[in-house]
Amino acid sequence: MSSPPLALVLADLLMRPAFGSRRDPGRVFDSIAAAAGEAPGDRQFVDDFRSLLAWWAKADRLTPVGWQSARTHVRRHLTNRARVRRLIAEHPEIEREPIEKPVFVVGLPRTATTVTHSVLSISDEHRCPLLWELLTPDLDLPPRQRRKAITAGRRLVQGADLFAPRFRGIHAMAAEGPEECTFALPHALMPFSQARIPEYQDWHCERDFVPDYRYLKQVYQVLQYGRPRRRWMLKSPMHLENLAALHTVFPDATIVWCHRDPVTVVASFCSLVEHGMAISTRPLDLEGIGATWLGLLSRAMTRGLAARSGIPSEQLVDAPYSWLGSDPATGAPKLYAAVGAPWTEADAARLPAAVARPKGARKHTYDLSRYGLSRSDVESAFADYNTLRAEVDPA
Repeated sequence: MSSPPLALVLADLLMRPAFGSRRDPGRVFDSIAAAAGEAPGDRQFVDDFRSLLAWWAKADRLTPVGWQSARTHVRRHLTNRARVRRLIAEHPEIEREPIEKPVFVVGLPRTATTVTHSVLSISDEHRCPLLWELLTPDLDLPPRQRRKAITAGRRLVQGADLFAPRFRGIHAMAAEGPEECTFALPHALMPFSQARIPEYQDWHCERDFVPDYRYLKQVYQVLQYGRPRRRWMLKSPMHLENLAALHTVFPDATIVWCHRDPVTVVASFCSLVEHGMAISTRPLDLEGIGATWLGLLSRAMTRGLAARSGIPSEQLVDAPYSWLGSDPATGAPKLYAAVGAPWTEADAARLPAAVARPKGARKHTYDLSRYGLSRSDVESAFADYNTLRAEVDPA
């Protein structure tokens, strides 16, 4: 990994005086929780994030910017949860908002889930959550508050671009663009892309995620309340490990499962994690990234395959990488037909912009061996998936 950008070096220096607070994460958490507020009955939710911050504070090689990121992550989730619960208490009819036949794009990361979600977002009949909405879910805001929320989203994107310039070419984000459910799910895998937190990993793997998906539904009910109802198009590779919980909460959902060779997937995703994690952890343990994510991704796939049989076949769409990865003009109409949506001339006109790479983005190159992994390691871990993939993605 090259030297960190000057902006990141300076940010670490500026934040170093507050870095010592990680020695007392309980006090830091109390301050965050007091500012965020707590809804009645949410003690367990709050305590779970108390544990996360305590474990994150002990993460090996954490930088001052990394500690700031940890506090920001916890603050955002606590603040948003309190707001969503308060809004529902004030407007009980929010929980009666129907989230009808949503589409969830799932699959391993780097399988064209992002471009698939982007293509699904271009129809006027569809509704995708935007990044700024996921960062601050709320009712329809007055213009001034809306601009303020969008600006906060833009600053997050600008910060990521400034601190990790290569990241944008791997996974571009836009404050006013469609984004994945990961930002709203309370305990997705996101912290593992910023630090090595073994205690949290053990806890995460034992968790029942049904409550998390009930909360996710409430987030979308808040974002829908008082606005025109359209069919939700949702996405996160992290849904793969929790398909059973997702199907419990959204029983009429259509699942679009994206497929790609896991050898390519793991190498590409480890590279993405490397560039993102370099913001918060120095020096990086590249082999640790490989071992951690091979384990997490293969576990997610095992759980996804187990849950697959419980999803009605008419609600499951297998989307080969070739659909949008190589020929979007042909694949996009197939995708729309598969989810039961019309493909229009207006959609076709918007397609080039939806699949375009960011201007100035460098080609993403990666090497599995850089992360201490071999082809045989990955193929062994995903043997059952490759059997399925040979059936649904012959190319």
